[in-house]
Amino acid sequence: MNDASFSSGKGHRDENFPVASFLIRKRYRPTILAFYRFARAADDIADHRRAEPAEKLHLLENMWRTLHGEADLSAEATNLRDILAREDLSPQHALQLLEAFRRDVTKLRYANWDELMEYCRYSAMPVGRFVLEVHRESRAAWPASDALCAALQVINHLQDCGKDFRNLDRVYIPLDALQERGLEPTALGAARSPPALQQVIAQIAQRNSSLLAQSRPFSNQIADHRLALEVGSIQRLAEDLNRRLLTQDPLSERVHHNMLETTGCALMAVAEFLATRRRAKVSRLAHHPHETAHGD
Repeated sequence: MNDASFSSGKGHRDENFPVASFLIRKRYRPTILAFYRFARAADDIADHRRAEPAEKLHLLENMWRTLHGEADLSAEATNLRDILAREDLSPQHALQLLEAFRRDVTKLRYANWDELMEYCRYSAMPVGRFVLEVHRESRAAWPASDALCAALQVINHLQDCGKDFRNLDRVYIPLDALQERGLEPTALGAARSPPALQQVIAQIAQRNSSLLAQSRPFSNQIADHRLALEVGSIQRLAEDLNRRLLTQDPLSERVHHNMLETTGCALMAVAEFLATRRRAKVSRLAHHPHETAHGD
């Protein structure tokens, strides 16, 4: 099986959340998209339904070797490696993602929330940190970024819990949460969630609300206004989807946004962001009346 046969055909516009949207400054988009294509290629390998685990691990190892400059065995890794060198960026975040995809191949169950968050440390948090580094933002924003990225990952896990179980025998819902309700992972193979499973999904979504509360200040910690707008939009989209998961059944319903809903959430986020920045500016000028607007 060649590398091309692993491709899902999915692109950055097919994701649940914006990836390098028009809000991101044009000069940063190629670097972010190179990172995305690298991650997409690795994800497609890990999620392939027919390939053997040994073959998947071999291909992921080829991406690791390519990123380290030992060989040119992956087009996506070669492209990312060259861009990282040109932009003087570290490969650490991409390497951490590869660890997550290795775990996707070898680890099919998570005992509890802490284990799931440890997985998110590799599968989700490096993405936000990379985008911040591309924009040369302060590492002080990393904790809020980590919380948002982990929350997005949990939302994806809940949305796809049935598909992940049926297609890959992979379960990200913590086993202890299922066991508390007397459930086995096989419950995820049903066409509709029984009441006990719906309660588990709502419980995980409720816990995820705490991560979204931690990430709420994130956009205001970002100096680049366009990136801050992007983050604010993603935060609102995530909060809306997480609320839906408190009551909707991802086994029998498509708990996703349509284009109109996505646009509406983004516009509300932009309005909220601009109002917050304006209030901060007014407050700053009230305390420093000699400061002029050009400093904003």
